[in-house]
Amino acid sequence: MELSIRRETLWLSEVVRSSRRRIDSVGTCMVTLTHDGITAYGEGTPSEYDGVTADDVVAALDAEGAVVLGRDLGDPDAALDRIARWNAPAGARMALDGAVHDWIGKAAGAPTWKLAGAPRTLGPTVYTLSMTDPEETVDAVRRAPAVGAFKVKVGGPGDLDALEAIRAVTTLPVRVDANGAWDFQTARALTPHLRRLGIQLIEQPFPVSACDDYHRYREVSQRLPVFLDEGCTDVASVLAASLYADGIVVKLCKAGGIRSARQVMEAGQRSRLGIMISCQCESELGISQAAQLAPLADHIDLDGHFYLKQPPFLGLALDHGRIVLGDAPGLGVVPARDVKVSPR
Repeated sequence: MELSIRRETLWLSEVVRSSRRRIDSVGTCMVTLTHDGITAYGEGTPSEYDGVTADDVVAALDAEGAVVLGRDLGDPDAALDRIARWNAPAGARMALDGAVHDWIGKAAGAPTWKLAGAPRTLGPTVYTLSMTDPEETVDAVRRAPAVGAFKVKVGGPGDLDALEAIRAVTTLPVRVDANGAWDFQTARALTPHLRRLGIQLIEQPFPVSACDDYHRYREVSQRLPVFLDEGCTDVASVLAASLYADGIVVKLCKAGGIRSARQVMEAGQRSRLGIMISCQCESELGISQAAQLAPLADHIDLDGHFYLKQPPFLGLALDHGRIVLGDAPGLGVVPARDVKVSPR
């Protein structure tokens, strides 16, 4: 068994703005696992909610990743269980979990999604629009990939103007994500306008600690569904979420990989919560890991790879707003350096 680990910077094609920050690049961790002559890959993204960095993810993998994996993958399920129990940053668990899932498919000579009995083509995904002025927002809509819906970052004084402008140029479904920037009064005042514009749902409208605002918003007449992102990170937080939200946002970088994220999604389903599978800005490798769980989700928010200047992995496609998984063995993506470009 060989395990190599590297930190990588993913540069974005444009600045992404939310109520919390502006970014033009993100750090991530890539692992390469080689066993029985099979090379597999996994990506682990640091969660932005707990202050963990890509360097922290790399350090955890350097220190204990090989030990957690074990000496071989004769029993991959046991390895995945060890990874899920590992007391390490979720991004480190995500990377190892992804590599093992990639290895399982490659060892079987089949796409991982096919082994799981999942479809190759997923439901419509979104494209996220940064928080900016209406003119720039409309321009972003027109430049966006041919997705099936939009998610709009909100949390500023121009929210309604931007949403009005978006609705004037597209009939696609629209969701909003406040990243905790609203208070109850703002949400209550905006709700009639959001309904008029056909907004589907609100993601994390209030800060995690503002439980009273969530409970008060549940009493608002004709309110919109509320999905928690920062407010729901693992199985333990699902039960609390069910008391004041309508759905949860599941990310592998929060849950710790495919296996742990599946457990979060199943807990959400038992609590009768809506499920959104989502991501950070990640390469097609990380997106393909999350996409294995898309059949369990009510909403698909897997767009992080659309923003990258130089994608380190390739293999996903987009067809009429739907992500199409690769048909190669494993997770179906390959390092971009291995893709041969035909001369013109």
